[in-house]
Amino acid sequence: MDEPPVTLRARAAEDLDALYSLAADLDSWEERGPLGPAPLSRAEWEARQEAQAADGNVRFVIDVDGLAVGTIGLFDSDELARYAEIGIALVPEARGRGFGSAAIARVVEFGFVRRNLRRIHLQAISSNAAALRAYEKAGFVVEGRLREHAWVRGRYEDIVLMGLLRSEWEAARV
Repeated sequence: MDEPPVTLRARAAEDLDALYSLAADLDSWEERGPLGPAPLSRAEWEARQEAQAADGNVRFVIDVDGLAVGTIGLFDSDELARYAEIGIALVPEARGRGFGSAAIARVVEFGFVRRNLRRIHLQAISSNAAALRAYEKAGFVVEGRLREHAWVRGRYEDIVLMGLLRSEWEAARV
């Protein structure tokens, strides 16, 4: 199967409407952060974007045929231990089409080759089977589980901890 035509790029002004709608979509928002689900105004979102621009994290827009379909990035990195966490979000109409898997593969390569990371890790809600499959496809392995750690849509769910070492990624590429 051919890989989907996914490009990772910097955010542009024409992406803002799509990215705001993604951030404001309560139906797909995973409630695992310290803040509970709440409506997000455009002004609040824009203020967050400004604050994030200087936080040292690496963020990309996921582009398919010139349209922003999501975001992906590396954050909470440690320069001494050479690790970072990966995070991704896709607009609903882009899910299940291979775009996320392609973007994950590209960011993993960016992290290991361009940022000289030794390890990339993530956290995912256990019921998000599509995300877990995409991460496994990219080489991530389950390292642990935080039982009933997140309150998600009316029930407690486990958080699955996954990681990928550069040595594992390199071995899988040969």
